[in-house]
Amino acid sequence: MKISYNWLQEFIGTEKTVEEISKLLTGCGLEVEDIAHYHSIPGGLEGIVIGEVLSAEPHANADKLKVCKVNIGLAEPKHIVCGASNVAAGQKVLVATVGAKVHPTAGEPFEIKKAKIRGELSEGMICAEDELSLGQSHEGILILPAHYEVGKPAAQYFDIYTDHILEIGLTANRGDAASHYGVARDLKALGLNLTLPALPSLSLPNATPVSISIMPESGGLRYSGLLIKNLQIAPSPNWLQHKLKAIGIHPINNVVDITNYMLHTWGQPLHAFDASAIANGNIIVRKAIAGEKFITLDAVERTLKGFECVIADSEKPLALAGLFGGLNSGIQANTKDVFLESAWFDAGTIRKAAKAHGLHTDAGFRFERGTDPNSTLPVLIRAAALIVEIAGGETASSIIDIYPHAEPHREIWFNPKKNNALIGKEIPEETLLQILEGLEITVSQKTNEEWHLLVPPYRVDVTRSIDITEEILRIYGLNQIEMGHEIKSAMTFSNSENSRAIKERMCNWLSHNGFLEIATNSLSKVSYYSEAQLEHAVKLLNPLSQDLEVMRLDFRFSILEAIQYNNNRKNQDLKIFEVGKTYHKNGAAEKLDSYHEQKHMVLAMYGRKYPEAWNQPKTEFTFFSLKGIIEQLLQHIGITGLQFAYETDERFDSAVQILVKKQLIGSFGPLNQKDCKSFDIDKPLWYADLNLEIITKIAAERKFKLKPVSVFPAVRRDLSLELDQTVTYLQLEKIALKTAPNLLKAINVFDVYQGDKIAAGKKSYALSFILQDEEKTLTDQEIEGVMQNLIQNLAKETGANLRG
Repeated sequence: MKISYNWLQEFIGTEKTVEEISKLLTGCGLEVEDIAHYHSIPGGLEGIVIGEVLSAEPHANADKLKVCKVNIGLAEPKHIVCGASNVAAGQKVLVATVGAKVHPTAGEPFEIKKAKIRGELSEGMICAEDELSLGQSHEGILILPAHYEVGKPAAQYFDIYTDHILEIGLTANRGDAASHYGVARDLKALGLNLTLPALPSLSLPNATPVSISIMPESGGLRYSGLLIKNLQIAPSPNWLQHKLKAIGIHPINNVVDITNYMLHTWGQPLHAFDASAIANGNIIVRKAIAGEKFITLDAVERTLKGFECVIADSEKPLALAGLFGGLNSGIQANTKDVFLESAWFDAGTIRKAAKAHGLHTDAGFRFERGTDPNSTLPVLIRAAALIVEIAGGETASSIIDIYPHAEPHREIWFNPKKNNALIGKEIPEETLLQILEGLEITVSQKTNEEWHLLVPPYRVDVTRSIDITEEILRIYGLNQIEMGHEIKSAMTFSNSENSRAIKERMCNWLSHNGFLEIATNSLSKVSYYSEAQLEHAVKLLNPLSQDLEVMRLDFRFSILEAIQYNNNRKNQDLKIFEVGKTYHKNGAAEKLDSYHEQKHMVLAMYGRKYPEAWNQPKTEFTFFSLKGIIEQLLQHIGITGLQFAYETDERFDSAVQILVKKQLIGSFGPLNQKDCKSFDIDKPLWYADLNLEIITKIAAERKFKLKPVSVFPAVRRDLSLELDQTVTYLQLEKIALKTAPNLLKAINVFDVYQGDKIAAGKKSYALSFILQDEEKTLTDQEIEGVMQNLIQNLAKETGANLRG
């Protein structure tokens, strides 16, 4: 937000410098981020002087250049090479001296330097009007009146408005400070004087040619208006244009400029309607009709949703309340009669409409944060008086003010002792009362411990006793609170800390093994999900776009988008992971407890295992690449004894579920080819979705035990089995572990064969078994007994036969 120092001075009339004002404002919470020097003529003509051309001779080495001698009031004239065709001896001209910065109408500013042009010395520049932002013409140099005095600064002969502009980083809760008056109020609370200009008097006829009505639940809370007739639309006077330009507002015409001037002076938005566009003289503040069409001032036809507040007549909408006027009801060059609006609208209604239509206006900025209901009438009177003064015309109606429910002062009970305890300093009661008075907060009643306070309606952010403490602290000054000599802290323990540590160990392990962590948006597209899935989706009330309408239900689409993005940029060998949440709604109820968030860790592997190189095989990731990573990752945090199940999952072509003690902790496999193809992914994408909440809980409960490495040797035995193709490795593993639970340490498939050398419907597995006894060396007889039991049980339960 831009605040003019000169404009501010009209309220506070202080001798403090702009830097001192900046320090005060920053100290009370209105942080000044920048101070800029403003000139109505860019650069303020600094370094530009009045000169007289003594001679203008043709350049010996250039047909279109002239070498001029120019008197600029120094002992010796300056030699300046000039390319203007109209330069001649005897002219008074504007000269940019060496070191001056020239600000052209078009282009970047540049500094004048002493230079040689085609062999001739040039010690400055004779300027055209567009070279100094004095106009648009580049026909030739600007020739000045003969009475201008040589050597004088050019700024003495031109009307240059100068100012300092403070850029304030206004926080969302301080809508009351979104004006020069609002900032001046804070300076008043800090001890500066605040003087308000007298309220002008208006000659008002006893007539109401315009009727106003506010419909219930429309979002209109107060509506004031006034009719002005027979005015003349014209450019604003210079003083008004200078003020608006200084804070970045482009002047339009006298009426519109006055409404903008009032907004930035008092913080009360106004709107001016062409009165001839109001059908039957009726102003109706109502809720929009869903599907209703309305063309705004920017010539965009908008379809209204049904929750907006509109200003309408008996036939059509005239304006989107608090945001934007209508194309056909705005002020035109031929407008003669104006209806001037000053209103107070519900902040939530305006904010919702602004988000829905992507409208960000100065008026909306203030209405969204809350304006002062008590400022509608005085600002309306000030604006009407100024319009009559500048644009002519006369008031043609009495002031119409519809205010169904007056907004009272907010009542808060405040405990001074508790306030001082929270602040950490004993602030005298007299100081507290002085600060509250400066903030226009009234103490209506005192008890032994508490004060009954009345807070003005414009302070929408002050609703609780703690807000009063915050107000006192920012005015009293944080710098006046001494730093304590000790820090008190309660030691606490939370399981979430342990979970966070486990998650960090997992992330670090993945990073060390070549995985890259990504972060994707938790908002997702509706089109990714079926109607049944969307019943459980958390939907945004005001989505920023169609691509960001729901909270994600599933991570796979985030991963697919990431793979597609990298694929399109020729980065086609990837190992990535992400930690985040999915969001679900249980049932149709909109209760807080019907929403559920779940933490996930997802992994994806795509493309080749190793970077392309002459000494590396061109091996791509497989099912077992991902399975091995998952097993090692979980083993790293102490989770072993994994079990696998094979149930259908729409996300995968063939899904594998991971269980620990019959508890599902995740799924993995190749992602559905149909989904992959829709993202232009033509190779297998290996994907795992792990339930991080369950995994961290299991890992946290695991006891860490040390045991000595067995001194007794392990032995390996191999079996080659012929099996039905329906038999899975998981079945064989379960049978083996059940047969020799104490001796069998590991089992592995080291060869698989399917072909014409075995019967149809059959396959061959070559399995290795590692056997070890922790207390003794196994004998051949014991080993042979275990292997025979394995063969018998495998044959009995799966029909396996030994191959020769």
